[in-house]
Amino acid sequence: MPQPYVFAIPSPVPGLELHMFHQPAAANPGRRAVLYVHGATFPTSLSVAYRFDGRSWADAMADAGFDVFGVDFLGFGGSSRYPGMAVPADAGLPLGRAPEAAAQLGCAVHAVTIRLGIPRISLVAHSWGCIVAALFATQRPDLMDRLVLFGPIARREGPANPPLPAWQCVTSAAQWARFVADVPPGAPDVLAPAHFAAWAPEYLASDPASLTRDPPSVAIPGGPRADIADAWAGRLPYDPSGITAPLCILRGAWDSLCTDADAAWLFDACTAAPVKRDVKLSGGTHLMHLEAGRAALYRDAIAFLHGEAGDSYVA
Repeated sequence: MPQPYVFAIPSPVPGLELHMFHQPAAANPGRRAVLYVHGATFPTSLSVAYRFDGRSWADAMADAGFDVFGVDFLGFGGSSRYPGMAVPADAGLPLGRAPEAAAQLGCAVHAVTIRLGIPRISLVAHSWGCIVAALFATQRPDLMDRLVLFGPIARREGPANPPLPAWQCVTSAAQWARFVADVPPGAPDVLAPAHFAAWAPEYLASDPASLTRDPPSVAIPGGPRADIADAWAGRLPYDPSGITAPLCILRGAWDSLCTDADAAWLFDACTAAPVKRDVKLSGGTHLMHLEAGRAALYRDAIAFLHGEAGDSYVA
């Protein structure tokens, strides 16, 4: 298999760069592309590109014939940090809100289509990244092939939250706590402690300044958290009826951030999608791409990206 590599492209913010990942297709490269859109707290290298026991989700999609790309939004991973992340977090509004991130995603999509010489690509997004991907899909339907929303954040009718900081810090201990929070009592571990023990130092290394803090932690923009809070207060930054690409909602059965009610609302609201699927996978949480059941997630995402298993109906 061709080896993955990284490169940088200009962001919409002058002087700031976006870090991109590319895992070339194992065969027939340059024909179909998938761009992964990461979630609220960790970048591409810790998600689609991270190899558990020597194999990543990107490897699985590349083996299936896709050129796989990922982009780190500003403030994450290898991308430039917002200047506002160098001043106190309470000094400004949340950085990296969905409209800003959608503009960054547009730069990444443009880079992929130009690099491969193709007219459209598919997006696979996770969690908060689903808000960004769906917003972009409504803005540029001409560039969309297929859309996979894994653990999407949907609209809920809750109370508004108080103002949130421009950025925040997340420790590896906080990540572990949220990774295991939705596993039912008595159920076996879905994220192996040994896997997390290897993942956690890489997580801290994704922020060059992490070890200067006590405790060590990763600084991330506050925009994703603010977007999720707004969505759960009834305000999404996009209209789901504007999604016109074939759509697959993928989620773990134990995912508290994308419940049955959330998935049903989003499924019904995407009235213009010509094909829709809502797939609930057993034994997984909101972080199923890091868990023991990840192979099932890979399989169902790839089947949908290929146009298999149910494209003749809306179900």
